[in-house]
Amino acid sequence: MQVVRTVLGDVAPGELGICDAHDHLFLTSPQLPGQELDSVEAAARELAAFRAAGGQSVVQWTPYGMGRRAVELPGLARTSGVRIVAATGLHQAVHYTPELLSALRVEGLDALFVSELTQGIGDSGVRAGLIKVAGGFHGLDAHARWTMTAAAGAHRATGAPIAVHLELGTGALDVLDLLCGELGVPPGKVILGHLNRAPDLDVHREAAAAGAWLAFDGPSRAHHATDWRMPDAVRALAEAGHSDQLLLGGDTTTAAARSVNGGPGMPHLLRRVRPRLARAVGEELADRMVTVNAGRAFAVAWPT
Repeated sequence: MQVVRTVLGDVAPGELGICDAHDHLFLTSPQLPGQELDSVEAAARELAAFRAAGGQSVVQWTPYGMGRRAVELPGLARTSGVRIVAATGLHQAVHYTPELLSALRVEGLDALFVSELTQGIGDSGVRAGLIKVAGGFHGLDAHARWTMTAAAGAHRATGAPIAVHLELGTGALDVLDLLCGELGVPPGKVILGHLNRAPDLDVHREAAAAGAWLAFDGPSRAHHATDWRMPDAVRALAEAGHSDQLLLGGDTTTAAARSVNGGPGMPHLLRRVRPRLARAVGEELADRMVTVNAGRAFAVAWPT
């Protein structure tokens, strides 16, 4: 039986309800000085605002070593009434110290991923429900290949989906060549993130035809071709027969972007993005992207 692994336990895919398929409650990095998502109180307020907008589940793509605050997630889920899915995985090398990366090479990255998926993240008791890795801008460096190879190994051991940060939306086909072509991960277990940031419809169609999930995540960013071109991309993919492979997410990555701090935040996905998408492609598809598709994308027949 396939279930989604949340921080409060496994649930049926349909129990996710209205789901933000990619966001962050906590996120810290040397690349975000002064904008870290590290406040439990702010996370609780943001979840409450998301719930008030109709949200029922959120998938946090924050990977290992970036301030996941896993021990806080069950309490936040209970208090807010929002289901939370946590991630294992590793981001681009720039987010970590050389010393930490060297230690992980010695310890074994795939073993870490498997442990966090099946046993728990540290001593938190929280098990991850997906693996998050990252590509580079129009390419895959040695770090990306190392992390994706480890992710493929962890997928083979657990069945967990692999969610991929595509830098500015690029490199989708290179990622599929590596994960699916060389490493044997089924395309239906790969979630390609940020495709809205590089609205190349030919690439989108090729990635969808391969069988991958396509996530349109990170709206409201003025320096990305996000909100105003995303409905066209979704319509083109639907017309090509890929409606069942599309996801929608918010990807809040800075404190200033939170709704409780005056930014769009997680509620923006449901207050502004989904209605705009519905006007362009219809209510049925817009609803499917945040409900049925999300449940299927993160559902796993976990080993016992």
